[in-house]
Amino acid sequence: MLPTNSKEHSGSVALVGAGPGDPELITRKGWRLILQADVLIYDALVSDELLADIPVSIARIYVGKRKGQHSMSQEAICELLIKQARLGKRVVRLKGGDPLVFGRVTEEIQALQQAGIAFTLVPGITAAAGCAASCNFSLTERTIAASVRFVTAHTCDDRETPWADLARRDETLVFYMGLSKAPHISLELQRHGLPPDWPVLLVERGTQRNQRSVRTDLANLVDCIQQHRLESPTLIFVGQVVAAQQINAILKAA
Repeated sequence: MLPTNSKEHSGSVALVGAGPGDPELITRKGWRLILQADVLIYDALVSDELLADIPVSIARIYVGKRKGQHSMSQEAICELLIKQARLGKRVVRLKGGDPLVFGRVTEEIQALQQAGIAFTLVPGITAAAGCAASCNFSLTERTIAASVRFVTAHTCDDRETPWADLARRDETLVFYMGLSKAPHISLELQRHGLPPDWPVLLVERGTQRNQRSVRTDLANLVDCIQQHRLESPTLIFVGQVVAAQQINAILKAA
């Protein structure tokens, strides 16, 4: 926790990762801070199951963002955190998954630092690890995938994705926020060298009771999404680790 030089308030902010959805996958530290909170400021990706376990006595403010539907801008969220802390509140900023992975947590940290607000940063289980565990496969495998790469399908500055570097056969790719970009993902990975039948696994609402998992390949990725009417949040796993026999058995039984 960073010290504060301001005497205007005694509040604080905990930036907490909620995990991928299953309420039992939040960390003990994150849960303790939630139970001690005066106000909860939470995202769209925080699961209903986890929210149902949180005492109703804790005030809640929803600041969720969906594609094309932002209940509050990032700047306004930062201002809200500062305002609540200056009222002397113990604030928990609850983010889906791990706030350190595509969670825009740096902007909130900087705002709190500039305002002299004491804060704590609590990581969570990121969606990639949670979904892999729920589907019984490892993100890395010595003989076929020595590394794993998390890739955001959306950037705020139109930065070009290094497709030639991503189209490797010896690692696992995990695309976050990738449903709308699936045609581009499929096209570019094939154009840069991966075969049409390269394995893909789609996991919708990973670790939650209504999780759906569908196996396909690069050539059929877009058709698969349309056929099964997959919706966000859905992760796209690309690589040989999702071709394992144990995954086949789980999906057939689902």
